[in-house]
Amino acid sequence: MRIKLFIEYDGTNYVGWQKQKKGISIQNEIEICLKKLFKKEITLYVAGRTDSGVHAKEQVAHFDIDSKIKPSKISSAINFYLKESNNTISILESQKVDELFHSRFSARKRTYFYRILNRKSPSPLLINRTWFVPYSLDVSVMLEASKSLIGKHDFNSFRSSQCQAKNSIRSLEEINILRKEDEIHFSISARSFLHNQVRIIVGSLVNIGRKYWQKDKLNEILAKKSRTSAGPTAPPHGLYLEKISY
Repeated sequence: MRIKLFIEYDGTNYVGWQKQKKGISIQNEIEICLKKLFKKEITLYVAGRTDSGVHAKEQVAHFDIDSKIKPSKISSAINFYLKESNNTISILESQKVDELFHSRFSARKRTYFYRILNRKSPSPLLINRTWFVPYSLDVSVMLEASKSLIGKHDFNSFRSSQCQAKNSIRSLEEINILRKEDEIHFSISARSFLHNQVRIIVGSLVNIGRKYWQKDKLNEILAKKSRTSAGPTAPPHGLYLEKISY
């Protein structure tokens, strides 16, 4: 049977989702628990790979297993082993799904959430949870500027030099930006993203919000199709994979 997992994690101490030659990955830690539970090697397939330091509120992965364990009970069993190893990972839910379901290829939309702490002093409680930006940011100007990114564009300026995607054409469905007390929250949705695309968008919008750039700058950046024309890549610790829609 095919099992779908909903996963939450703090990515601070991991090299990212994907297994690496060096460092602790989220994928490997869960697969270790699956091996303990089912006494065999199991491969996880994920909806979206997250980088080192990036968090997830609701990541989705799946695997196949022949087992008599009730699907809904698998999450608790994995959590037992995760806690044993002091991991900052939690399986929110496990459920049986159709064998045609694929966590990555069946996904219709991915939503990322980014948090900025926007005040004069940093917070020791939010060091690995937000990007601390001490200068004033104009949310209304950032929101207005972000509208030029909605729709289908060549986002070559908004991807890392290590991005392995064959082309840089993507369609952004929605960008929401709002202030909540001392924090500014970004919510960005699309079917798929380029490597570091969300973080480069946030970094570029911050340049506009602090009045370093004019609000129409993003149109110029899109047209240049060059990473060097866009803003900085926002730090990973402010980014959260919020939801995968199917």
